[in-house]
Amino acid sequence: MEAPQLSRSGERTLVDQVMETLRTRIAGRRAAPGSRLPSIRRLAEELGVSRSTVVEAYDRLLAEGVVQARRGSGFYVAARLPPFSPGDSGPPLAREIDPFRITRQALESRRIRANPGCGWLPEAWMPRDEIRRGLRSLARRPDAGLTDYGTPLGLPELRALLAVRMADTGVAAHPDQVMLTESGTQALDLTCRLLLEPGDRVLIDDPCYFNFLALFRAHRVEAIGIPRTPAGPDLAAFEAALEAHRPRLYITNSGPHNPTGTLTSPAVCHRLLRLAEAHDLLIVEDDIFADFEDRPAPRLPAFDGLERVIQIGSFSKTLSASIRCGYIAARPEWIEALIDLKLSTSFGGGALAADLLLHLLKEGCYRRHVQGLRTRLAGAMTALVPRLAALGITPWHRPEAGLFLWCRLPEGVDSAALTRAAWEDGIVLAPGNAFSAGQRCGGFMRFNVAQMQDPGIDGDLRALLAAG
Repeated sequence: MEAPQLSRSGERTLVDQVMETLRTRIAGRRAAPGSRLPSIRRLAEELGVSRSTVVEAYDRLLAEGVVQARRGSGFYVAARLPPFSPGDSGPPLAREIDPFRITRQALESRRIRANPGCGWLPEAWMPRDEIRRGLRSLARRPDAGLTDYGTPLGLPELRALLAVRMADTGVAAHPDQVMLTESGTQALDLTCRLLLEPGDRVLIDDPCYFNFLALFRAHRVEAIGIPRTPAGPDLAAFEAALEAHRPRLYITNSGPHNPTGTLTSPAVCHRLLRLAEAHDLLIVEDDIFADFEDRPAPRLPAFDGLERVIQIGSFSKTLSASIRCGYIAARPEWIEALIDLKLSTSFGGGALAADLLLHLLKEGCYRRHVQGLRTRLAGAMTALVPRLAALGITPWHRPEAGLFLWCRLPEGVDSAALTRAAWEDGIVLAPGNAFSAGQRCGGFMRFNVAQMQDPGIDGDLRALLAAG
């Protein structure tokens, strides 16, 4: 693992920063209970500080009971540690850019007045009446899955339909290569359980969906950010990271990318797969935003044939966050291992959500709903761009589809500070560095165009910018 860059600005002492580095390694279990810590000389060289600084840091951690000293042998992690917490497994983050805090904040609806930073559509945009009719229809069916567990792979009819839908984007998958999950997040979690070990390195777009970063902390792996371009990841940086870090996995969106709205070009897809093969890299494509597209963007598993690429998806963003149903498409032998992981962590899964989703897909109401969403989102995006421009906020990229605008704030405005001030007024924003593994995006903000329909938000933002 690369040594952190310690600050010489004087805001925090070097001793405090050395202690923080050691605490982070211990809390993230990169230094296990009872294991030996680096010697004073080695740690001083690694962090670029004096030996006396390291001695004082170790002395303070001894006093706190975090480490133990053994005469003639060195320093060791204390034998008993607090329970593992994902929130403690990385460097401390300001509340405004901490992925765990952001998720809690966005879901705390009691004090929210406006939610332009969230990642979902307003309730009024969702097919509530169609869902109610679907539930009534299921309730009348004697064979509906109202009380039973689902099968290990999941409802066969739904898996067959998902395979047909995937074929529309060029991805060839047999229904037995598709396993249903409780959500897209569970699909990604199971994939990480299958492919990663603590201490592994993972490549991720920078910026990326902020909950990817939270999940990696939970799995105790290190995220290496690759700058995102309008055509996909920066290939030169990608190749350099493969050489320098030997990552196990790359996780991305090939459809409308979260948060930038970009698409991965065919040329970039081909080059990515060649690099992946040369460096024995596996890829996970999160396709959760696919249905927002009129014309499907290139998909990595369409070029790869699900050999090196796993595709995951769900319907939480387009249909309902309450109907928890996602999927994983992968090689047959990986599906077998994923079934065992699913059974060991959530047993059989729910049959009702799969039955309801199948009903909505087969009846055609879902197709009509997403067609309407695409038109509505395109209109909302077109209307929002000039409104933001009047505030000095400019899109980094103009998406072809989706619900997000990744925007550059006026010069000198820090998105975390703006988010902090907005929360005091009941407004949830999405600051740039929440999406950045390398903390490169302090001057950016993600806006949900569907959640920006109230023109009163413009006045709120103007006041916040003026006060900031």
